[in-house]
Parts: sequence; C-alpha cells; structure tokens
Amino acid sequence: MSNNGENCEPKSLKVSFQELSIDESVSTVTGSDTEVEKTTSLNVEVNKDGECVDCVGSEESSLSSVSFCDSVDVNEASFRSSCHSKPHKGNDVRWDAIQSVKVKDGELGLGHFRLLKKLGFGDIGSVYLADLRGMGCLFAMKVMDKGMLAERKKLMRAQTEREILGLLDHPFLPTLYSHFETEKFSCLLMEFCSGGDLHIIRQRQPGKHFSEQAARFYASEVLLAMEYLHMMGVVYRDLKPENVLVREDGHIMLSDFDLSLRCYVSPTLVKSTTEPACTISSYCIQPSCIDPSCKLPVCIEPPCFQPSCFKPRLFNSKTAKARGERTTLINSDSLPMLIAEPTSARSMSFVGTHEYLAPEIIRGDGHGSAVDWWTFGIFLYELLHGRTPFKGSGNRETLFNVVGQSLKFPEGSTISFAAKDLIRGLLVKDPQKRLGYKRGATEIKQHPFFESVNWALIRSNQPPEIPKPVDLSFFNQTNKSSLPPNDKGASDSDRSSGPYLDFEFF
Repeated sequence: MSNNGENCEPKSLKVSFQELSIDESVSTVTGSDTEVEKTTSLNVEVNKDGECVDCVGSEESSLSSVSFCDSVDVNEASFRSSCHSKPHKGNDVRWDAIQSVKVKDGELGLGHFRLLKKLGFGDIGSVYLADLRGMGCLFAMKVMDKGMLAERKKLMRAQTEREILGLLDHPFLPTLYSHFETEKFSCLLMEFCSGGDLHIIRQRQPGKHFSEQAARFYASEVLLAMEYLHMMGVVYRDLKPENVLVREDGHIMLSDFDLSLRCYVSPTLVKSTTEPACTISSYCIQPSCIDPSCKLPVCIEPPCFQPSCFKPRLFNSKTAKARGERTTLINSDSLPMLIAEPTSARSMSFVGTHEYLAPEIIRGDGHGSAVDWWTFGIFLYELLHGRTPFKGSGNRETLFNVVGQSLKFPEGSTISFAAKDLIRGLLVKDPQKRLGYKRGATEIKQHPFFESVNWALIRSNQPPEIPKPVDLSFFNQTNKSSLPPNDKGASDSDRSSGPYLDFEFF
C-alpha cells in the first residue's frame, strides 16, 4: 500500500476496542450436528504483511453524533458513478469516501480504519464498528479469519454471504460498500445500524414484548425485505430478532446471510382466479379457535389461505363510496399479481436456530422457501409475546415440540384475532399448506393483520422509536485512557489507534 504523501514508515500497528457484553443464550444449528459454541481468542498484531499500516496520520474524530460521514466534500469528489447498481444508496457519501481513499492509496485496507468497538459476532466472524480515518464515516466491518474458515470448512458460506450482499439493493437490507482481503482476514464493509437489534429492544419493552402496532411495523418491513430476497433467488433461513437491526431513522435492516440458500426464481405476473372471492368464514376467528384448549382441526392445522380471500384495497372507504356513486369498481380478482416465490428451491441442509427451525428441516424431509414463512410466524409470535411458541427446557425438547406440539397462545393473550390467525396460518407444519407457500409475500400482505399498512408508502411510517444519536467522543476518550500517560515506547500509530486488538471468532 502506498502512502498518501505524509512521511510514514511502515510500522507495527495495534488497534483497540471496547468489547460489548454478548448474549450467548441463542444456540445455532449448522450442519448435521449441533455445534457447541466456544470462544477462541486470537491476538492479532497487524503489520505491513497484514496490510495494516498507519499512513493516514493521527487524527481525532470530530463526530459527536451519527452523521456517519461529515468530512466528505461532495462537491470536490463525486464518485457515485461506481454505485449505479445500487440506486437506493446512490446518494450515500460513503461511496465518495471509499473511492477517495482508493484513488489516494490504490486499495482499501485495515490500516484505513479505526476499530472502535465490537458490535457482535456470528458463526463465521465478528463485527466491529469501524471509523474510516480522515473521513468521519462509520461502517460495520465483518472480519473473518480465513484460516479458521478453511479449518471449519466454512469458506463456501462466507463466499455465499459476500455474493448475496453484492446483489442486494433494498431499503430494508444491508449495503455492501466494499470487500477486501489481507493475508489472514476477509473483511466486509457494510452499513452501521446504531439502534441495535430487535432482541435487545424487545427486552426494554413493558412485559418484554412489543405492542401489536409496533410488531406490525417491524413485521411489515421484514416481510418486504424477505419478499425482495425471494425475488432475487435467496432463501434467508435465519430470521430472528437478533438478526433484525434498527437504523438511525428507526427502520429495520436484516443482517447475516451466511446460512442463506441461493436458488433459481422466475418472477411472473399471474392473472388472479375468476372464482368468487372467499368469505370471511373461510378462516377461523372465533374465540374457541383462539383458546389453547381448542381441538378442532382448523386450530391445529388450518386450511391453506388463498390470496383471493383478502382483496387488495384499491381505495379507502370514502373514496370508494364516492366513486361507487359514479362508476363500478373493477373487481380486484381480475388484477394480475406479481409472484416471485422460489417454490422449486430444495435443500437438505440442517441449518438455523433451534427455536426457529421449521418442522421439515428437523424431520429431514428437505425444505424450500416455505421455511422463511415458518420463521416469519415464529418471529411475529415472539415480538407479540416475548417468547417463541415451542421453546422447551433444552434444545432436544424444543425440536420435539416444533414437530409434535400444536400451536398454543398464552392464557390471557390480548393480541387481536387477526394476529393470531396470521400466526396460525404461517405455523402450519405441512409446508405445502402453509400461508405463503405458493404466492409468497403476496398472500401474506393481503391478510387482515396488515390491513392498515400502506405498502407503497411504508418508509413514510413513523417508527415506534428512534435510536439515540451515537456519541463518538466516548470512544476517543476510551482510546486515549487505554494508553499509559508516560509510555515513551508507544508509537504514533499505537497512540492514534489504541494499544491492542483481540479478534474473537466462534
């Protein structure tokens, strides 16, 4: 890596961060057996061979809140032509910042970043809050040890995640700004979400669960993200509150795609059936069906819902009434529907989180895109009740419950009939009778639970809560205080970045 004009000799660089407390209560299944989570601490000194050379100079971050990129002169350097394939992030100045560094130094490397703190970890790597030096831009950097990935035979999973991230361009999915390799590490540079994840946010709610209005907000955005993934030929397979991050504006972003399945999909417009629309009696909303003691077949395994049962709303009631006086409305059943569900996708992999595993995965029957709609049902249930429906005293009991136990709602549950009905339709154990199996998100969006959602203007909805701005002065003080005041042996690069960095992999 070339220097940027300053007198800088290559020297050893050690970076520091302040670790966060990590919730290790969630168990993840990958492969044919359950992996036991264990921590391996790697002491990493990043030197010139590792491409981490401090040639940017010592500086203090001027950021006091999450403006994320306030040092980039957009008028002086506009390099956004490099991100034409991602129009949703086309005006993001992070592209300019990264391209500016590449123009100066030829390539991006670890030496261009200060790692401020550890944000979390996954099965194949750890994620850090990274500050792009001299630019005032914050990123989430996923760091993966290539040797460890090879040893655990997970190089393909890391490659799949990188390829999927490169495909995505959606307001509720992450943006991959850059990817670079060192001799030891593979690094993904992504969007930083300052609001944490829905698991942490749920723990702060009264009763440790969301209100139905808040749950509907988050579920609707997750639904659109999963609809896009299926349209792009990606079966997510790892939906859970820990993987739903909250941006600085309060809207969500899905994360972690190393368990995702790539498949073929052919989005098509399908003419709706000409049969009369179903009546409301085609699905059960009676109290006897909501009560856990209900033994009727519809309570245990409800019939497959058809999209024609839930008509798209063309006009609001006032508009419809006014137009009805002048003309007859077009029957919504005659409108074409976009179907983008990869129904032919098949996999025999045993992957996911125990409480979210679909029955067909546990039974070893093979699975397809319908597993995402099962996990969506578990996800919605957890948001509303603060727990998953089939959780047992251990992983083995949980798996038995998923396969053999009927769905029950807690006694005294106050959620609406529509919410319970939607969850029941999603948690059908036979994937071919599960809501969303044939027409995917198109069916689910038409369910009465989402009746109040304006899908076209969903990004204009007010989030349930807005995260507090991040104050980076805390990290500057932490980095300064971590060095002895009279340590004459510390180099300039040590002082600018802190004394040491431990990469932890699991």
